[in-house]
Amino acid sequence: MNDINSKRDRHNLLFNCAHEFFWGIGLSFHTVYAIIPLFLKQLGAPQGICLSVAGLWSILVAFPQLFTAIIGRNIKDIKHAVIGVHIFAMPPIFFVGFIFAFFAPTGPYSWLIYYTCFIFYGIGIGIIIPIWTEFLNHTFSINKRGKYLGISFAWNSIGGFFGGLAVRFLLNSNIPFPKNFGWGFLIFFICILIGTVLFKWYRIEIDSKKIKNRTISELLAETNNIIRTDFNFRNYLISRIFLTANYPAISLYAIYTQNKFNFEIGEAGIFVIINVFASTIGSLLSGWIGDSYGHKSSILLSFTSYFIALIVALLAKNMLHVYIIFLFLGLGLGAFMPSAMNLIYKFASGGDNKIYMALTDTALAPFTFIAITIVGGISETIKMEIILMGIGILLLIGILIMIFFVNDPTNMRKKQIISYNNR
Repeated sequence: MNDINSKRDRHNLLFNCAHEFFWGIGLSFHTVYAIIPLFLKQLGAPQGICLSVAGLWSILVAFPQLFTAIIGRNIKDIKHAVIGVHIFAMPPIFFVGFIFAFFAPTGPYSWLIYYTCFIFYGIGIGIIIPIWTEFLNHTFSINKRGKYLGISFAWNSIGGFFGGLAVRFLLNSNIPFPKNFGWGFLIFFICILIGTVLFKWYRIEIDSKKIKNRTISELLAETNNIIRTDFNFRNYLISRIFLTANYPAISLYAIYTQNKFNFEIGEAGIFVIINVFASTIGSLLSGWIGDSYGHKSSILLSFTSYFIALIVALLAKNMLHVYIIFLFLGLGLGAFMPSAMNLIYKFASGGDNKIYMALTDTALAPFTFIAITIVGGISETIKMEIILMGIGILLLIGILIMIFFVNDPTNMRKKQIISYNNR
């Protein structure tokens, strides 16, 4: 049985790495930390809108997740389900790519065309995430999941490296603005289409007889029970609430540093390359640290890296410092996804992963909205340095809460087993 599981794990790892590789290439043309804020700025969008991108993204992704968790509570064919829900993300990207590549609107409100498509794309990803989370839960064996997810997301970053080169070439080419961005979005569409098709060849085995059908009332009762009784998960959410302050910072760095150093738009490609190089390291480190020392440690690597990026931004004196900002930002982004997903699996501990994922993003959405609204509203009147200092204080509080008030669910489970065996 172990040999069969190992072969299945290696087979799925190969296809998951390919899936993440193509997504990594595509996402290079649509990053919330560089490409989208600079694109909106070039289109003439208000500064508050440009700075809101990463936070708005988080809100849009959270919006449909509880609904998806409810609708998908009794899914038995998870492979076909994950392919089906990915279709929701594709039309907005194709539409915005087609419009800007062939019609190149540049009027005073042309940014609204992209912004509308961005909203629908974010909602589409929100529909995907609970089903995708459950799918990945069945992709690898439990004892290898942290490492293999780390390797998979590292390939996302490797794809991002090649995508970053392509972004730099495209933005420095003779293709005029905004057609160059439009063609980038079309490349993104092709990449996510390929990545979705690859799901067909994963080997997923689920014993449908063991799946107990649940009514909506049963699922809501389980959700209510998690909120009332899982105090450790609640402390985790409190920590993450303070850490939502990082979302406006992610979109702020590119605009803040361009205003400060007036670099060419093609530098965005370099930012992507640096970011994805660091993301590769962050993903691999996160998987290894999580499996070895617990996934709380790996998510602390992510948020500490975000905090360092902010400190470097405050102290930046030249373009070298700008590159260092995106280095640490990439390390944080790369470490975040493997650690956050594995923490969800550990908090769920055999329960419904979709509920825990949906609860996390839904609980954080209002605070993310508050963060981007405040930063967007004051960005025209208060110096960016002061805004960054305020964000830094909130990040530090969130990190300290995570360190002192959140117990690693893996270690808690081990202690429970030891205590039971000593009875």
